[in-house]
Amino acid sequence: MLVVTAGLPGTGKSTIAEAVGHRIGAPVVSVDPIESAILSAGIDSDQPTGLAAYLVAETIAEAVLSGGGSVIVDAVNAVEPAREQWVKLAARQQTPIKFLEVTCSDEELHRTRLGKRDRRLAHLAEPSWHAVEQSLDEWEAWTGTSGAVPRVTLDSVRPLEVNVEQALAFLES
Repeated sequence: MLVVTAGLPGTGKSTIAEAVGHRIGAPVVSVDPIESAILSAGIDSDQPTGLAAYLVAETIAEAVLSGGGSVIVDAVNAVEPAREQWVKLAARQQTPIKFLEVTCSDEELHRTRLGKRDRRLAHLAEPSWHAVEQSLDEWEAWTGTSGAVPRVTLDSVRPLEVNVEQALAFLES
């Protein structure tokens, strides 16, 4: 199975993805560390490093799926073309796909988490609240084929274990 996260920066996608991955024995392929590695190779930040990171993540996920394993992709996936990328991957691999959309309904909590976040990605700055607001402005509705893919929305104001259990039940359904 291909499991794909979606949500604004700082909502808790990575935390939920890692916990779910641990529980189901699936690796998590996260776009942000890949982008940081691309930048550490000396690629200028004015290049499309984010797109490159999504493509590298797709290649890694495809290798896992080709080997018969499940994989979780951890990325913002704010726009339909990004989500469509994963739908096409699942179709190529003839494997089920499900989306875990992660939100944080408490703006103050979201801001606090974002402000405390330190992922230690040497070449990728932590996003500011302004960047989150820009991502929200760019967020596209779930349309096209990604809109037809099973999706659950998890609110990270709830305890992690509650969200993990909801995600696991959704993945098993």
